Amino acid sequence: MNLNTISNIGVNIQEKATVIWNVADMLRGPFKPHEYGLVILPMTVVKRFNDCLMPTHNKVQETYQDIKHLAVTDIFLTKASGYQFYNISKFTFDSLLADPQNIEANFRDYLAGFSSNVQDILAKFDFDSIIKRMVESNTLYLVIREFNSPKGYLGPDKISAVDCGYIFEDLVKRFSESYGEEAGAHFTSRDIIYLMTDILLNEADLATDGSITVYDMTMGTSQMLSCMEERIHAINKDIEVTCFGQEFNRSYKPIKSYKKI
Repeated sequence: MNLNTISNIGVNIQEKATVIWNVADMLRGPFKPHEYGLVILPMTVVKRFNDCLMPTHNKVQETYQDIKHLAVTDIFLTKASGYQFYNISKFTFDSLLADPQNIEANFRDYLAGFSSNVQDILAKFDFDSIIKRMVESNTLYLVIREFNSPKGYLGPDKISAVDCGYIFEDLVKRFSESYGEEAGAHFTSRDIIYLMTDILLNEADLATDGSITVYDMTMGTSQMLSCMEERIHAINKDIEVTCFGQEFNRSYKPIKSYKKI
């Protein structure tokens, strides 16, 4: 296969992860070093969702007003958002910062507006207790402001799903290192992943349209699934790829089901 995906990184992963991790400067004191990830990891996921949904925010708001009386609304809202998730809250990171006096109430309203699949992710993080600690230490507004700066932008027009997964993986690695865990357990280099996908696809018939299923039983941040989907579509963009995976490590749960973020 004459594909150049390995060299087409698109963003300096480690540099972007370092920028996000520097939010820790605002957490010193209220949070111990080994607790920084409790704030940074869920906020990274929420900011990715926010930046993905911004282009369709108004459309989702309008759609919700039209169909909120219906018993089933998900299908309309996911179509409006363009993703498998959505947010019906009127707030965004921009509007949250416009009202610092009510930052806690507005941020909770914002999080409550996410679809149920995102709520499941936030529950895995036990994010509610972390928000309380940020409010008590007067760091919630500062953290949101830092993530909303240009250097904290995580939109798909600048950062692909694969790159975003690698950024999250790098952050998990840093968090694990603060506990003294082995960093290598959280990272598989991209060239190895693409080599694996090429071996698996070597005898696959991808010339005709149709559908294909990909499964990873130890998916981590789902990079192997994302790279496999990327590889298949580079060969035949019309094939429908459905990804499935499982992971028991709670640190990785956020990315697992949302191949299009």
